Amino acid sequence: MQILPISALTDNYIWLLHQEKQAVVVDPGEAQGVIDYLVEHEITLNTIWLTHTHYDHVDGVSALLQQFPQCVVTGSGRWGAVNWPVTEGSRFAAFGQQVSVWHIPGHTEDHLAYILTDDESRQHVFCGDTLFSAGCGRVLPGAMAKMFASLQRLNSLSPDTLLYPAHEYTAANLRFAHAIEPDNEAIQKASRQAETLPTLPVTLAHERAINPFLRISQPQVIAAAIQHGLPRQNANQPLAVFTCLREWKNQF
Repeated sequence: MQILPISALTDNYIWLLHQEKQAVVVDPGEAQGVIDYLVEHEITLNTIWLTHTHYDHVDGVSALLQQFPQCVVTGSGRWGAVNWPVTEGSRFAAFGQQVSVWHIPGHTEDHLAYILTDDESRQHVFCGDTLFSAGCGRVLPGAMAKMFASLQRLNSLSPDTLLYPAHEYTAANLRFAHAIEPDNEAIQKASRQAETLPTLPVTLAHERAINPFLRISQPQVIAAAIQHGLPRQNANQPLAVFTCLREWKNQF
């Protein structure tokens, strides 16, 4: 099985998984790049996985279905294009390997992640707009606690887990991470590496070293949050630290 990114729109990645001339795509915000690749390599699209329904993740679905009418669209049963509903705890096979579905709300109420476990027991997580390299997605109003819980859940996976976010936001996110931890050598190294695209996928171990939203218990991260307005009495409250950082990032 191969997994590769197809660039779309301004900074989206449509992840394409293929094996033996069969393919899955994740969050096709537009169709043409996917169609061009599949036609050139004589690959048939069997399935589309949707993590959420923002336009830059779904606008290519209709054209892909016209080109590949047998294609199955996987996601929440509440989403119009879906003809194979899945939800928290759903399991199915792709290329003979197990895929599990997690509900990870916060960026949207019904956001999903797809976790594929390969033949070597390594997990590949297609996490949409919940977790980015060195960052996380914007949060639905009133959903900070949900986003925090979703990130903590993703952070519970094995360190060698590979993460496949849907946007190339790494360089910009690292500038924010550097503002929080200017002495973090891992962030400095990642910033140099981010000059080469794509920066994704990344391991969870890498993210634990550079991503401020996974590092909220670190003293320098807490100190930066306090400097940016977090009340000192809330410094030992992880959700409060996370909320301060996410609101700061909104204005960064």
